[in-house]
Amino acid sequence: MILPDLLHDLPELAANVRGKLRANQPLSAVTWFRTGGPAQLMFQPADEDDLAAFLKVLPADIPVLPIGLGSNLLIRDGGLEGVVIRLSAKGFGGIDAAGLNRLRIGAAVPDKRLAEAAAKASLGGFAFYAGIPGAIGGALRMNAGAHGTETRERMVELTALDRSGNRHVLTNADMGYAYRHSSASKDLIFTQAVFEGIPLGEAAIRKEMADVITHRETAQPIREKTGGSTFKNPPGSSAWKVIDAAGCRGLTVGGAQMSEMHCNFMINTGSATGHDLELLGETVRARVLAHSGTRLEWEIKRLGRFGPAGEILPFLGQAGEAA
Repeated sequence: MILPDLLHDLPELAANVRGKLRANQPLSAVTWFRTGGPAQLMFQPADEDDLAAFLKVLPADIPVLPIGLGSNLLIRDGGLEGVVIRLSAKGFGGIDAAGLNRLRIGAAVPDKRLAEAAAKASLGGFAFYAGIPGAIGGALRMNAGAHGTETRERMVELTALDRSGNRHVLTNADMGYAYRHSSASKDLIFTQAVFEGIPLGEAAIRKEMADVITHRETAQPIREKTGGSTFKNPPGSSAWKVIDAAGCRGLTVGGAQMSEMHCNFMINTGSATGHDLELLGETVRARVLAHSGTRLEWEIKRLGRFGPAGEILPFLGQAGEAA
């Protein structure tokens, strides 16, 4: 599906930036599911100043969406209107000391690289990142966590640009963190953050990291085209337990499947469309709701326009249920 070329309509965008601009850029190449339509325009800024300059000239009515490694992202088949911002490792991949027990980390740094940098600095409290397949920008936005630790326990402050290109510094308290959630404005693009660790011997840290990695390799389908945990854990339970109880382990829709290994993971078996994956997810939500009364919430972000296969209603449209 081809979307109108913003570069043709707004040539001044290219004249004001140093980074890379591409119209109708396929997003299936940058998401772990390997599905979805194109970005109307993709911008890879050279650095924070370049991103600010771009945002200042971009018309206010054009949507902007930052994406990281695409690990927990489902792009619908109709693509994304507006501009997708993809932060480069060169411009946003810095890792530097930031004071006693603190590190300054660029938003494009993969989570596992933060874990490694912290280990080398003998800073504990970051081993959980070794098992999270995303980048720091996403971790800051969704309060990523695992093995009993969350981002909110380590983040001190972050830097962000608003939709007009203005720079802001937000404290941990400003983020309004909760389970897999922050209340920060959706218009903010995170560019870097300061994290604080706990002094700990490197050997002890590396043992903890090894345990995290071993657990992930033995319990999750990491070698498949997947997006990580599909649904948030409901209060007092685990998503996989209610999915399994509802008979959804191994359930398939088209080329999409709930993993036999870990039934809270969706898999693209090779031919899935964005429609297949989202329909599978809503089918699981509907069956779990009917079986146990549990309303699962998506952890994977689903974005973009529905394609020719049509819209998919939350819970398959059951009795006024909300997404």
